[in-house]
Amino acid sequence: MGGSLVINLVYRVKNGRSNMAKNSQQMGHEQKITELTLDLQRTRADFENYRKRAEIEKSMSRASGRVSAIEQLLPVIDTIERATLHTPEDLKDNSWVQGIVGLTKKLDKALHDLGVNRIDATPGTLFNPEFHEAVQFDESDGEHEVIAEELQSGYMLGNDVLRHAMVKVTRQ
Repeated sequence: MGGSLVINLVYRVKNGRSNMAKNSQQMGHEQKITELTLDLQRTRADFENYRKRAEIEKSMSRASGRVSAIEQLLPVIDTIERATLHTPEDLKDNSWVQGIVGLTKKLDKALHDLGVNRIDATPGTLFNPEFHEAVQFDESDGEHEVIAEELQSGYMLGNDVLRHAMVKVTRQ
């Protein structure tokens, strides 16, 4: 029995060392799993941040393109409006002239649907340098600067001024 006790002890010592090696190896694997999990979480967060940034840049690019297209249309609209303002009296009822006037209204509606609105610059409106650009000033007596005439329409996209209204200002 003494020999079997020694063999049993030797077996337990070897087995214990083997278990310690397995525990050490298992701890190394768990540490590696933790590191890889953290790397995966960082990569996912980086990708999510990239996706959000790309979406913002795409949205800004669309808005910039929209503003650019609208700004290119404004001089065309101005030209059509000036042409209709100077229509001779004998042609005012002409169907072709009425078609051009209708085109102006359709362009205004299209701009409105895009979120573009005209700046109010009707005569008698108080002059506001945030929305109006005074290109002429009539000296007269009065306390308030008001618009005497709109020379060119101004437009806003939402709360942003696309183009200031060019106006003639007087005092009242």
